Amino acid sequence: MNSNRLASVGLPLVVGFVFLGLWQFLVTWLEVPKFLVPSPLVIAGTLVEDWPLLWTSLLYTLKITFLAFVCAVLLGTLVAFVFVQSRLIETAFFPYAVLLQVTPIVAIAPLIIIWIKHPTAALVVCATLVALFPIISNTTLGLRSVSPGLLNLFRMNKASRTQELLRLRIPSAAPYFFGGLRISSGLALIGAVVAEFVAGTGGTSAGLAYQILQAGFQLNIPRLFAALLMITLTGVALFMGMVLLSKWALGGWHESELVQER
Repeated sequence: MNSNRLASVGLPLVVGFVFLGLWQFLVTWLEVPKFLVPSPLVIAGTLVEDWPLLWTSLLYTLKITFLAFVCAVLLGTLVAFVFVQSRLIETAFFPYAVLLQVTPIVAIAPLIIIWIKHPTAALVVCATLVALFPIISNTTLGLRSVSPGLLNLFRMNKASRTQELLRLRIPSAAPYFFGGLRISSGLALIGAVVAEFVAGTGGTSAGLAYQILQAGFQLNIPRLFAALLMITLTGVALFMGMVLLSKWALGGWHESELVQER
């Protein structure tokens, strides 16, 4: 068990260090200009030098991400609870949830930004639309995926719909719900960044996407890579946070977390 966990952490780190070393070697050996492909050391130096600016932008992007994520979780869970109450309702409205998922956010973001005058609210709405579908689909699937035997047992004992929901469907749906959280958290960040690109917001409320745009216009490629690195690390942190939350919530009782690795 411990060796497997060590390998799952150590091997990706080794691959990452090898990749960074190869990148540094090739850029130095080939004398590639930093305005084309900066080396990892140059990116690290830029990250330290521009930290106050990038940190402020990261906080704004995180603000949009967390607000959108919370809205997606609340709205998606509520919609899933409604869907599970009636197959007719789910059949009638689920295709529209799919429609929101497959519609590119860059196509509807300009309309949302025009309709909603407050920039932050408009960005939150855009990011919420991107992050919403995994919560709806996973939670609905989990609420539906109950053991038929247990469901018949509840109904034989004349359990109410509320008791059936709280004591059977929600515990059964927990792994699906947390799986949706892992996907939705990353999509909320992607939605926030894409919405910032479309909105082109600047000034004191500028997120990392704005810094990437500005760095591209100014050919400040090291800053562009530094901002990209911050976005990537933020996405990894969000995913790992949802993994830890899932283990904390399910680790003591649900078989999905109690199964031993082989």
